[in-house]
Amino acid sequence: MTTTYDPFHPKYLDEADVRSELTRVYDLCHGCRLCFKFCTSFPTLFEMIDRHDDQDAGRLTPAQQDQVIDECFQCKLCYVNCPYVPGQHEWALDFPRLMLRADAMLHENGHAPLRDRLTTQMMGRTDLLGTIGSAAAPLMNKAMGAKPGSLVRKVIEKTAGVSSVRLLPPFARQRFSTWFNRRPKVRIGKRQGRVALFPTCLVEYQEPGIGQDLVKVYERNGIEVSLADAGCCGAPWLHSGDMHEFKKVAAKNVRILAAEVRKGNDVVVPQPTCGYILKKDYVDYIGGADAQLVADNTYDAAEYLMKIHRGEGTMLDTEFEGHVPETITYHTPCHLRAQNIGLKSRDLMKLTGAKIKLVQQCSGIDGMWGLRAENSDISVPIVKKLGDEITRANGEVVAGDCHLANTAITEQTGDVPLHPIQVMARAYGIAVEVAPR
Repeated sequence: MTTTYDPFHPKYLDEADVRSELTRVYDLCHGCRLCFKFCTSFPTLFEMIDRHDDQDAGRLTPAQQDQVIDECFQCKLCYVNCPYVPGQHEWALDFPRLMLRADAMLHENGHAPLRDRLTTQMMGRTDLLGTIGSAAAPLMNKAMGAKPGSLVRKVIEKTAGVSSVRLLPPFARQRFSTWFNRRPKVRIGKRQGRVALFPTCLVEYQEPGIGQDLVKVYERNGIEVSLADAGCCGAPWLHSGDMHEFKKVAAKNVRILAAEVRKGNDVVVPQPTCGYILKKDYVDYIGGADAQLVADNTYDAAEYLMKIHRGEGTMLDTEFEGHVPETITYHTPCHLRAQNIGLKSRDLMKLTGAKIKLVQQCSGIDGMWGLRAENSDISVPIVKKLGDEITRANGEVVAGDCHLANTAITEQTGDVPLHPIQVMARAYGIAVEVAPR
């Protein structure tokens, strides 16, 4: 048994070694039970161990071990709340990274079902899908945007493995990078910062309005914005256990982003899962000076603005002549909480004078996991809880940093959340750009 989260360790993908480590960790989690409320992995684990009189985690079959792995959607909240994490306790327990190790082992050894691997191959190629989706947006949106549960969606589920009951974010006719490259150059007066924007596939292909508002809010505050020539962060591959594809994507992005940092740019990411990947996972899975350089200079979109606001000799514009809602219901995404940077989006929106109501229920989405057909029975009840909390909060505006979580909120409530950057843009009086027809 090897307690390691290092993907370069010779035992990292060894099945016998991984299963022995799963037994060790499952036994510790069963004895603690602090994380019973975060996802179904833990109640499932506890129930299976409790069936045995001696409550020995070593009695679980490989299939039972794998069921716990399958139900983990990498929200990271168990790690945030665990008292036994590496560096703080001798047990060195990092449940999410152990699940990633187990997923990688299953993928490497050919244990992942063929249907799962085909779905990963289809859904994991976000840049290819996005390029096709944007180019053929009316047709793609008609198919993917068909009513959940419809015949069209059921056919897509059968062929591509995408859940027929989940609402999917539509593709934009114009990609964000196209808008950015065509826009007139803006002269920055008193420069307060320089950033390379890592737009993420969600902003690039599906919600370019977030990127447009980010650029305008940043420029209003004296921050010069350039566009990083990087693609998907690789999260779909990592969370599906395909280390080869993930490392290929990650190595390319590290090289591009490290070059941006050496030019004097900070890296800004408007989606929390992608930000977590750049800050944490590139260091673990790629390693080296460049990955650390990228991690040390990467910021969430609101995090960077609050850094400017609280910096020495720098401050944000707090004159708001646009619409400021009286109350904002703010959903705090798990992958933003896991970055351990505080609630910067809340702090940013509070500058407008709005009253912020926090909702911290997980959306259960994690990109592909929540949209896979086989996970619908677990993922939908999780997001229903989120929808109920959003409804009870009854804010004038709903806001959230994660576009996939926001789509899930729309699915459950009918509300269309704004990114916190968009809340700021409207408060400044920055108009929404009219999308090309």
